[in-house]
Formats: sequence, C-alpha cells, structure tokens
Amino acid sequence: MLDQEAVLRSYAQAADEAHAALTELDQRSGDGDFGDNLRGGLRDAVARFEEGGVSPFGALGEVFLDEVGGTSGPLLGLLFTEIALALDDGRGLGAGARAGLEAIQRVGEARVGDRTMVDALAPAVDAFATGSLTEAARAAKAGADGTAALRARMGRASYVGERAKGEPDPGAVGIALFFWAAATTAHPGTALDHPLAA
Repeated sequence: MLDQEAVLRSYAQAADEAHAALTELDQRSGDGDFGDNLRGGLRDAVARFEEGGVSPFGALGEVFLDEVGGTSGPLLGLLFTEIALALDDGRGLGAGARAGLEAIQRVGEARVGDRTMVDALAPAVDAFATGSLTEAARAAKAGADGTAALRARMGRASYVGERAKGEPDPGAVGIALFFWAAATTAHPGTALDHPLAA
C-alpha cells in the first residue's frame, strides 16, 4: 500500500531541491513563478496535513486548488484531488492519476504535444495502466524531456514562441518530480533517473 505521507514529504523535498532549476525553466517560458508555486504549495500541504483531519493527498488537493496561483496551481489541485478520492475508495494511484488527467484536460483542454504538464502526465498514466509505478515515473520523465523539442500551443509559454524551446516545460517536470518521488518512496533502491538529470 502506498505510504501517502512519505510520498507527500518526498515530493515536498524534491520540489525544494528543484526550486532554482524550476524557476529558471519558467523564466524562459513563463513568468518565473512555477518554482515558488510548487515549493510553496507543497510546504503548505505538509502543514495542512500535520494539522490533522485530512489525508496527505487531500491536503495537496485543497492547497493547490484554493491557495496556489498561476496556471498550474488549480490544475495540480484537480490531479491531487482525484488521486485522493481514488486512494480513499480503493481504486489506487493509477486510477486517480487517470481521473486527474481527464479533469485537467476538461478544464485546460491541453493535449499531448502542446508542451504542458499533460506531456508528462499522459504517458505516466498509460505506463501505469500496464506496468508499475516505476515505469510510470520513467514515462513521465521521458515525456517531460520531450517537451524541450516542442513549441508551446497552450498557456503562457505559447506567447514566447521559439524562446522556450530547448529546455523542458516546468509543469511537465513538476509532474515527473511527483512520479519520481512516489516511485522512489514506494520502491527504495530502484534505479530511477531524477527528472532534472540530463
């Protein structure tokens, strides 16, 4: 069974360590706030969970939906809320991630190839459906890496044209960080490249 608290704390630590890199990536394609938003949201989610009365993923969903700004905050909130619901009713992380992907696409209308978080989330969901969490994490990293070659068609990055190309989309990297944190927590010792590794 997935240790939700351990995943939350691992993801929060990963976001803290990746803050500078995520900020730099977002400065090339957006307004540079993604690192702050992800780190701050995760810190607040840990605090919300520690206050009691809510599950780790429930805290993530609440904080990102209600308190985290930017384009990505509410979308991540949808993802984490769907994961929390799926874990609560026994459907599991993979089912929750798929429901989260569907919710994000309903609201944001992004598709694979648009250079958004969907480019990491969709392949992770597909890999998880037929394989393991570790395979999902590898698929998320590959999807995030692939955004470096894409021209953005959605979100703030779509306004900067070619300037954003050559580096991965920060939102996609943030999704890959989540799956990396979950997989390394669930399967310690498994060889798994960090999402920001070349």
